[in-house]
Amino acid sequence: MGMENYADFTCKTVRFYDRINKSGQAYTAGERSTKEGERNMKQDMIVILDLGSTENTVLARQIRALGVYSEIHPHDITVQELQALDNVKGVILNGGENRVVDGAEVEVRPELYQCGYPVISIDYPQSQCEKQYQELPEETELKAFVFDTCKAEPNWNMKNFIEDQVELVRRQVGDRKVLLALSGGVDSSVVAALLIKAIGQQLTCVHVNHGLMRKNESESVVEVFRNQLHANLIYVDATERFLGKLENVADPEQKRKIIGSEFIRVFEEEARKLEGIDFLGQGTIYPDIIESGTKTAKMVKSHHNVGGLPEDLKFELVEPLKQLFKDEVRACGIELGLPASMVYRQPFPGPGLGVRCLGAITRDRLAAVRESDAILREEFEKAGLDKKVWQYFTVVPDFKSVGMKNHARCFEYMVIIRAINTIDAMSATIERVDWDVLQKITDRILAEVENVNRVCYDMSPKPPATIEFE
Repeated sequence: MGMENYADFTCKTVRFYDRINKSGQAYTAGERSTKEGERNMKQDMIVILDLGSTENTVLARQIRALGVYSEIHPHDITVQELQALDNVKGVILNGGENRVVDGAEVEVRPELYQCGYPVISIDYPQSQCEKQYQELPEETELKAFVFDTCKAEPNWNMKNFIEDQVELVRRQVGDRKVLLALSGGVDSSVVAALLIKAIGQQLTCVHVNHGLMRKNESESVVEVFRNQLHANLIYVDATERFLGKLENVADPEQKRKIIGSEFIRVFEEEARKLEGIDFLGQGTIYPDIIESGTKTAKMVKSHHNVGGLPEDLKFELVEPLKQLFKDEVRACGIELGLPASMVYRQPFPGPGLGVRCLGAITRDRLAAVRESDAILREEFEKAGLDKKVWQYFTVVPDFKSVGMKNHARCFEYMVIIRAINTIDAMSATIERVDWDVLQKITDRILAEVENVNRVCYDMSPKPPATIEFE
């Protein structure tokens, strides 16, 4: 199930975000392990060194939008690590408000200035740089640095990315087998398609119904992947197992970690029934890692496939989408030939409805979330909003409010509707839904969903709110 959400574990290249330690923080350079093989990226690269900026991803996306690949690396990257990266054309030192960590100001290694790469700085004044900026440069200035100064070629595209990842996956996996957690969501579906292209029948997909799925979700996954795409698909109904582990657990981080850990246990059990399973495929994407914390940025929330992995994980990870933003994942899916209906379907978090049934999960509130979410999706589709709104869902808090039903006082739950638009999931705006549509959705939820007497609409953008409530 949906490890929803570009990593090469066979290469000697050491990358900041390639592995995350068990506390959810990025490993230091010395902690990261290296693997056999070398990385042959076709794309030129601009490296962004994280010196405390909150806009690293904004800058990376601006450079990628120019057709040039960009990666974010830690401020303390060594000369050897930088030179090990393929096709580096220039370096940007991106300073910002988080430059002070544990009372000390973070700085780059002085010897980096002698590597021969063009270097500019943003909010990090150093005389060795080609040029200094107090804020992100304008597009014309950025273009001048990337193309005129660095001589980078605009060769970042999904065709090249897929070719690279297919080669890297084949090198990593060899003739062995991969077990993939398949939710049928965007990220896991794209990973499945990419791995099928790379290793074919060496891939076994496992769909786990943890009891936290949307209405009819598991049935749809089985129909599409087993019956239509003819994938090697194993279906596991682990509803009682997960809900038992989550009983009386209210803390969101603990819920995520329990769900992530239990997923791995299920995979291990399924792997033991098979022969030669050495790898675990995951749909980890860039925002998952960034929000799970870096050296100069605090954790927003751990993602179950980043900070929730158990210490004794018996698989080597295969995460070919790890450096892609959400819109790039969709573009990758289209390039791989997946149908638009699958690529542009509603995002769904790995922990599923577990993070939309707020607080300790109860079966009555879980049912309310599932049924209200189905109504919301039906009505958005009728109104044409399913093609306009990036993500929409319902949540049910763990408290009740007073109401009136059948001329009598009632004390029941509320349903909160959230509908947001975003490009990369790092920021989001609220969809201004027509009042008549909201009224129809409200009427249906109040009439058709048990134990609910109130419907609210969430008006909070990201930031300060996150997309999910937990």
